[in-house]
Amino acid sequence: MSALLQVKDLKVGFRQDGKLTQAVKGVSFDVHRGEVVALVGESGSGKSVSALSTVSLLGDSAEVSGSVTYDGQEMIGADDRLLRKVRGNDISFIFQEPMTSLNPLHTIEKQLTESIALHQGIIGPDARARVLDMLDKVGIRDAESRLGSYPHQLSGGQRQRVMIAMALSNKPDILIADEPTTALDVTIQAQILELLADLKDEEGMGLLFITHDLGIVRRIADRVCVMQHGEIVETGPTKDIFDNPQHPYTKKLLGAEPSGAPAPVPADAPVIAETQNLKVWFPIHKGFLRRVAGHVKAVNDASMTVKAGETLGIVGESGSGKTTMALAIMRLISSKGLISYMGQDIRAWSTKELRKLRKDMQIVFQDPFGSLSPRMTCAQIISEGLAIHNVDPDRAERELVTEVMQEVGLDPATMDRYPHEFSGGQRQRIAIARAMVLRPKLLVLDEPTSALDMTVQVQIVDLLRNLQEKYGLAYLFISHDLKVVRAMSHKVMVMKQGDVVEQGVANDLFENPQTDYTRQLLQASH
Repeated sequence: MSALLQVKDLKVGFRQDGKLTQAVKGVSFDVHRGEVVALVGESGSGKSVSALSTVSLLGDSAEVSGSVTYDGQEMIGADDRLLRKVRGNDISFIFQEPMTSLNPLHTIEKQLTESIALHQGIIGPDARARVLDMLDKVGIRDAESRLGSYPHQLSGGQRQRVMIAMALSNKPDILIADEPTTALDVTIQAQILELLADLKDEEGMGLLFITHDLGIVRRIADRVCVMQHGEIVETGPTKDIFDNPQHPYTKKLLGAEPSGAPAPVPADAPVIAETQNLKVWFPIHKGFLRRVAGHVKAVNDASMTVKAGETLGIVGESGSGKTTMALAIMRLISSKGLISYMGQDIRAWSTKELRKLRKDMQIVFQDPFGSLSPRMTCAQIISEGLAIHNVDPDRAERELVTEVMQEVGLDPATMDRYPHEFSGGQRQRIAIARAMVLRPKLLVLDEPTSALDMTVQVQIVDLLRNLQEKYGLAYLFISHDLKVVRAMSHKVMVMKQGDVVEQGVANDLFENPQTDYTRQLLQASH
């Protein structure tokens, strides 16, 4: 039986300033109906470029050759009418960064119903019912109350689930999923993978799954294609690749997993940040007069301390209040309860008083593309804070930028490129470098490794631990990846729907969890 999607000798290059850079070099693979094919490899290996080429979604600077056929129809060089029919209907995409894929000016309901109306001709109550059904299937709690929300009002994981619902709502023949679970906690990740498997079996959908998470690949893929430097270096049935890898690069990928533990916290380490009975409630306004009809209780009664050289890992499902708590500690959103920094109560501090603390309190966001200015080069992004905070004025900015880029595993020769010229993992490293160059005392890391492949995750974990030991940094480490949390954290806080359900020393919590919810999280991560 012929493949539903056939890619033969695909070559993709990008032309800039008269020079052609080859990103994909003669890649070939097939996806059959009801089959899951995984493309794995490090950031920048050509996985996403190969996928985007299938329905001509690359920019004008791309030069594409070879053949891509869907159901016998050639996609390379196809006219716009055919491509419009296929895109989002026959071949759907789930992209890696949902905030850049969702329209910030439209509600979730409008964006989902628009897609269904465009491709299925379903409108009105029937479209709304389909939307609610899909949102429920992808794990959006109380979906009806979320229909009027805008993307910025959802957590990163919730936005990703909306993207997945949008992609699946038209029941495509082929689903191309580009890191679809990076922003999802382990319980929802398991739910989404089960959903995709069910749809594959029920609808005979073919799935091209792009990921750096080999645990997911082992769980759902039928075949694996391993990519390195734009080429497929090894391909075969999943079991064969995992049990008997032939290529040195495949062996390296399979051996990469965060391990070890952070250095012990010095006995005399000062407390950097502390909260007592922290509460963040967002009012719900209703009616013509916009009266407060209730509250979204994002964080309830959270108390914690983090010392110099210590990491507090914060885990829980998307929407549990992890990021909201960190933003409140940074005084970026309003809250009630004690917030202390270096022994000083900063609740009543003015914006001007807080400004001098900003160098010491930095944050690395979950979505690097959304937090990096598209109009600034890598060097400008990293060095921006140096001038604002007058850091190390005796040294040249480019020298400091070069140093920190090397620390986070970026080539300093790329410092004059713009964010869109980097892969997702490379953009995350730029965001980490931007925070690290100021040498803060407290660093909030909001899913800092979610966009990174396994080998780079190991490097970043080692880097963060080394910098912590060297400079005595305090970390608030927010993540759904429990392996990374275990490798990074001295203490762990487990949150659920705004409540702290368990807190303690990392090893004790992982070895002997006290609550059913923590046990459920740990079970879902295996």
